[in-house]
Amino acid sequence: MEGVVICTHRNLSNSHPLFKLLAPHFLFLLAINTRGLEKLVSPGGWVDKTMTIGRQGMFQLIQKGMRRWHMNIHGIVPNEIKSRGVESDVLPHYPYRDDAMLIYLTIRKYVSKVVHRFYDTDEKVINDYELQQWRAELVKDRKLGGCGLLGVPGEKNNRFTETEEVVDTMASIISSCSLAHAAANFQQYDDYAFPPNYPGILYGEPPKDKSALPDNDILNRIPNKETTLDIMVITKLLSTRATKSLGDFESQFMFHPACVQAAEEFREELAQISRQIKLRNRCQAFPYDWLDPEFIPNAISI
Repeated sequence: MEGVVICTHRNLSNSHPLFKLLAPHFLFLLAINTRGLEKLVSPGGWVDKTMTIGRQGMFQLIQKGMRRWHMNIHGIVPNEIKSRGVESDVLPHYPYRDDAMLIYLTIRKYVSKVVHRFYDTDEKVINDYELQQWRAELVKDRKLGGCGLLGVPGEKNNRFTETEEVVDTMASIISSCSLAHAAANFQQYDDYAFPPNYPGILYGEPPKDKSALPDNDILNRIPNKETTLDIMVITKLLSTRATKSLGDFESQFMFHPACVQAAEEFREELAQISRQIKLRNRCQAFPYDWLDPEFIPNAISI
């Protein structure tokens, strides 16, 4: 998404309606990425100290992920769920899937209202040179200065030719910056703060058979006190939220009455989903509230 932010500032003017649609979801993203590179993923930094894969291994995983991530599959929740074969008939109880689907469809509905307000015909999409140049840079090879994103809608003609292609692209970006980030990021403290539960690093040689190990062998393999405290502090910090809830924008960019109404309806629908999730969680032995819209931030701000 950092590449998307840069691409948007390069190609869409501040007055462009789609810049205004995306801007609230880019808040602090460049700042937190810069901070992360300086403090966490720097040589000898936190990742090198607390994770077996280290900085180089993390970059290899990122590169691998970039090569396989397709916007029209992994950026569109219904398609991503289908690609993994985890529909309700296969996995009846899967709160992430059910909550993410509800929120993604609500995001897409909101995006559709705004996009169709300004592009009531496909011809307007085709003739918007800023929008077309924006898409061109999204798919341009990274070695040539582009984002190198795969699966951006409009592949057939190598440009946007239909309004729905723009809707899908905008919805994918906004959902990636909000619900996808929330689902992946904010569980870190719960998962990692007690390293024996989910150790990011282990010391010594791995076991070569299934022989029982004495307690000392196990204690010698998990992080020591200093490293454990470091993991607890950072994962707690990374699990905090730094922007308002999805739809409750820090700054208002859109002032057209139709867009203001669309945003208000968006907030109302998210509030209804929040009530629905809270009601469900009352009956669950293990509540899943990570995608309660009340706790989903607008942007990747931490």
